Amino acid sequence: MARVTVEDCIDKVDNRFELVLLASHRARQISQGASIMVDRDNDKNPVVALREIADEVLSPGDLKEDLIHSLQKHVEVDEPEAPEAPEVADKTVPAVASAVDEDEDSNITFDRMSEEDLLAGIEGLVPPEKSDDF
Repeated sequence: MARVTVEDCIDKVDNRFELVLLASHRARQISQGASIMVDRDNDKNPVVALREIADEVLSPGDLKEDLIHSLQKHVEVDEPEAPEAPEVADKTVPAVASAVDEDEDSNITFDRMSEEDLLAGIEGLVPPEKSDDF
């Protein structure tokens, strides 16, 4: 078979540098035992890889994704987030006790005081007397 040139492959992959990256990645795959999709004809792995790209046996997009995946150190997996579980009432406390607590909480009243009353109360405080015991 005739030699494979860059011009044979450049119409399949627009950028020459990307073509080199893809062909070298495919040649590494072949050397690691991937199946060859064209006749070898006593050619070396880079030539077989270029021939596969030129014959459009392999999609350059698929090769590019595989190359990116092989270069990644950490692959993020998009997993759906687990829905938050509804809070479950404490089973150890009887329901009657919690109802009683709610009734007691509703009867609590708080004293309200204005800011002026608070400041006046603070000013009226007498400091504790110091003892000579120490």
